[in-house]
Amino acid sequence: MGDEFRDFTLAAVQAAPVYLDRDATIDKACRLIDEAAARGAELAVFGETFVSGYASFGAWPEHPAFRGALLRFVLNGVEVPSPATEALCAAARRAGIDVVIGVAERDSTTHGSIYCTLLFIGREGRIFGKHRKLKPTFYERSVWGEGDGSTLRVYERPYGRLGGLNCWEHQMVLPGYALIAQGLQVHAGAWPGWTETRQEVLSRAFAMQAAAYVVMSGGLLREQDIPADLREIVRPMNGHSAIINPQGDLIAGPLLNEEGILTATANLGHVAFLKMIADHAGHYTRPDVFEFRVNTSPRQVAAFQPRTAPAEVRAAIETGLSEGQVRNQRELYGALADVAPELLPAPGAGI
Repeated sequence: MGDEFRDFTLAAVQAAPVYLDRDATIDKACRLIDEAAARGAELAVFGETFVSGYASFGAWPEHPAFRGALLRFVLNGVEVPSPATEALCAAARRAGIDVVIGVAERDSTTHGSIYCTLLFIGREGRIFGKHRKLKPTFYERSVWGEGDGSTLRVYERPYGRLGGLNCWEHQMVLPGYALIAQGLQVHAGAWPGWTETRQEVLSRAFAMQAAAYVVMSGGLLREQDIPADLREIVRPMNGHSAIINPQGDLIAGPLLNEEGILTATANLGHVAFLKMIADHAGHYTRPDVFEFRVNTSPRQVAAFQPRTAPAEVRAAIETGLSEGQVRNQRELYGALADVAPELLPAPGAGI
């Protein structure tokens, strides 16, 4: 008889944000999560920085409206965790569905950096993963920071191994292979939603290379969705969402220039069959020829290390204490002055 794999439903959510309005966009996302679940989906994928909109205004830094747009962009950033993420988690739990959603993540330490981030939210009502875009593209570098390799992960979910990337990370090749090497089966491909990014070509090729389902979710931004004062510097987006099977075929969509939720049935049996033909993390690779390493350490801007005495200094002080040569604070100060003056407080700081 052999193993049997169950069917499950994937959803690509294509909708316009309430542009540069985090709270209103979160409310809209929660309604769409409910709608995707009502259609039987186990996973709903939103586009790149759905909350609260793709920053195409980054292409116009000299325009008079740029500074105001950038300020609104930062003020509407999503910190993790925050009331905004708690609302998304509550919606996922209420609907009983997994959600992958793009957000403009604001650095919770400095409050001054924004990252193009995918949040992975479970039906249990918790964030189980986060991926920051590794390299913003072209003018995106004026508004987004860079992620690191610590978030290049796949996650075991009830329907399969889930991963995700933003936009031209699919063009970079290696981020995708980092996921393929972990046995990727279901992939969230988040895009700004502009056909000219060649998102369909890249997503279909990636589906074939990974032998995985790809939920290609594009953002949508029509003329009426753009605030009037920003229409000279914010580009409309046509969405172009679709769902792609492991053979690279469209099984839902593409959806253009309108809001909607695409759904499609998936089955890991199809994934296993296609990997049997070309498994790029197994029989169809040559690790003896190509060596691939990923730095998964979180990037730190500074390392703060406490001043600690070397082992030999500690041993000398402990000997002095045990033999009665160091009996009080002043004698301890004198002993340190003899063996490790660099550990003494600065002049005037007291002892």
